Amino acid sequence: MTSGTLTAPRLLGVDDRQGSLDAGKTADFVAADQSPLRDIGSLGRPESVVLVAQAGAPCKNLL
Repeated sequence: MTSGTLTAPRLLGVDDRQGSLDAGKTADFVAADQSPLRDIGSLGRPESVVLVAQAGAPCKNLL
């Protein structure tokens, strides 16, 4: 999970505003109905994704 969220922004030099859920950072995230720690493929199945947010605004919300 770290390499998918923190490492890429750090390498791109944008980790001061992206890559983690901290105050003042851009909130782009997804939520799935299954833990990606158990099944990372759940994030690639549209039917498993229940929430998508870009810049803090929900784009898809099935919650």
